[in-house]
Amino acid sequence: HVQLVESGGGLVQPGGSLRLSCAASGFTFSSSWMFWARQAPGKAREGVAAIYGGITTYYDDSVKGRFTISQDNAKPMLYLQMNSLKPEDTAMYYCAADSVILPGRELEASEYSYWGQGTQVTVS
Repeated sequence: HVQLVESGGGLVQPGGSLRLSCAASGFTFSSSWMFWARQAPGKAREGVAAIYGGITTYYDDSVKGRFTISQDNAKPMLYLQMNSLKPEDTAMYYCAADSVILPGRELEASEYSYWGQGTQVTVS
């Protein structure tokens, strides 16, 4: 069965960096859409970044130039390198996966079927 396990969250000062990891198993990782979303208290879950085939990437405007999504098919692991963190980046971060995503909906959380439990990121 599909398993996604996030790690790497924590408390960091504004301007700092964190790297989130997501260990994946139970599906064909290398040919799946992989996704990072976040959810702050009282807010809807929002897409942060997506990747397909290890090459094609998509970013929400709020994180462009600061966050980088990547994957290692050999492990298989998904990563989110977060730099220049801001207090508004504080949220629970989730990784997700799916085999097919409609064009134009790469950053829509509702498109993804499989989800991890999340890891908390606090910028303060």
